Amino acid sequence: MAVEQVTYKNIDPRVRKSIMIGLCLAMLCACFDGTIIGTCGTKIANELNGNGLFTWMVTAYLLCECVTIPVAGKLSDLYGRKPLFLIGLALFVGGSIVAGMSPDMTTLVICRGVQGLGGGVLIPVATAAIADLYEPAVRAKMQGMLAAIFGVGSGIGPIIGGFITENIDWRWCFYINVPLAAVSFILTIKKFPTPVVPTKPVVDYAGIVVLTAMLSGLIVLFECGGNDFAWLSPISYGLIALVLVCALLFIFIEKRAVEPILSPKLLKNRTIMAGGIYMLIFGIGMMGSMTFGGYFGTFILFELDTLTASYYTLFLIIGMMITAMLSGALCERTGYRPWLVAGPVIVFIGLYIFSTLAVGGVVFDPAKEYYYTILDKPIMMFCVAQFVLGLGLGCMMTPVMAAVQNSSELSEIGMNTSAVNLLRSIGTALGTAIFTMLINAVYVDNLGSVADMPMVTDKATEFIQPMIGYLSMGQGEIANQILTAFIDSVDFGFIAGGVIILCAAVVGLLVKAKTTLQLAKEGVRLDLDAQEAETESGEQ
Repeated sequence: MAVEQVTYKNIDPRVRKSIMIGLCLAMLCACFDGTIIGTCGTKIANELNGNGLFTWMVTAYLLCECVTIPVAGKLSDLYGRKPLFLIGLALFVGGSIVAGMSPDMTTLVICRGVQGLGGGVLIPVATAAIADLYEPAVRAKMQGMLAAIFGVGSGIGPIIGGFITENIDWRWCFYINVPLAAVSFILTIKKFPTPVVPTKPVVDYAGIVVLTAMLSGLIVLFECGGNDFAWLSPISYGLIALVLVCALLFIFIEKRAVEPILSPKLLKNRTIMAGGIYMLIFGIGMMGSMTFGGYFGTFILFELDTLTASYYTLFLIIGMMITAMLSGALCERTGYRPWLVAGPVIVFIGLYIFSTLAVGGVVFDPAKEYYYTILDKPIMMFCVAQFVLGLGLGCMMTPVMAAVQNSSELSEIGMNTSAVNLLRSIGTALGTAIFTMLINAVYVDNLGSVADMPMVTDKATEFIQPMIGYLSMGQGEIANQILTAFIDSVDFGFIAGGVIILCAAVVGLLVKAKTTLQLAKEGVRLDLDAQEAETESGEQ
């Protein structure tokens, strides 16, 4: 007797609810572990005597996450979401446990890579599973919930890391994943909806290898360029050559693959292409603005108190949660485009507010060997900027995912969703690099006559040591000039980044996908089995 295939049409509502909760918990773990190093990384590096590998605690995670996302998405189309999700969960938990037990920095970096592999499976599979669990009319609402989880997870990572490091032990930053993952495993072990695969799955191994090499070169270039090696150096040129050669080879392979990792058909789907570019810009804006918004708070407003600065990101998280949930609940009625256009505009406003946060000067306290800044505006304006930025970011993610999934065939939802997620992850890698280059480009000019002074470097992110050094020597004028140069440079970065984000509003206008409610009003029927819009005959 044949077993009835489980789909969103006949799945037990209680099973669907438990699976959804499990997906949210896994997404939460993967997101906050990507940023948790922000406040505890320095202590970890010092304790394990691994300052030379400090940047690789972040880079290893991001690199492995990026290369896994497209592979996991495609394999979940071929073999189902459940086995891929459980594999991702196992990798993430295993990496977390061993990371917490790491005796040295090399082991920790390797474990961060394993965590990244797990996160690279969990995020796209959880996002794609929404289309398996819910009908098209409800997907935007549920994507809004996942987007809110994504924002919360990314935002609370530094807070959790700082709190645990100061009050318990940094190793618990990794052990905390274990109970959450255990609950997620219990809730998702039940029967997932399964894909319809008429023939034996064919895995595109050649495509996987070439895509992995291409993404590895790209991530290493933008994460390490300007730090571990110069932008204009043989290493940079070699990485660029690797990326270009692999890109051409990947296109050649995918055109001939039976089951391509990223099908060339994606280029013909206007909604998916526009959605991918939109999420690339989203990733750049989110990571760049959050990084330097936090940097501004840490080094200017809260005088090196990283944990206090991270608490103020709660305003950003609250804003993001509000609009992520709201856009998911309302975009079926309003359509996707209003949110996709409004989001970048609101982000620009938030970044503009950031750019107006001026500082009157800096004073050194010799008794405490510390410094404090004289604020021209109250810290409340920093909170307002964070909140508005969060509102804008929350508008951007949910409608894109819903539009992409409702414009995809069931057999390709995992691949299409992972393609968009991949571009978002690449955007996050580019974000910090782009903002840093923009800020450093004007920092030296802003320094003026002090640019050639001892201790002063050409990197804006290294302003703090020379500033404190000159303060301690009683040369407050030079210190204030360094501080002003940094602030003016960051302000320029906020405005320039805001202009980049505004480009997403133009891309949002290209998203032509319509919601199920809009299609119904136009007399168009959405075939839920094939996910294809068909015009009903007026003669019927």
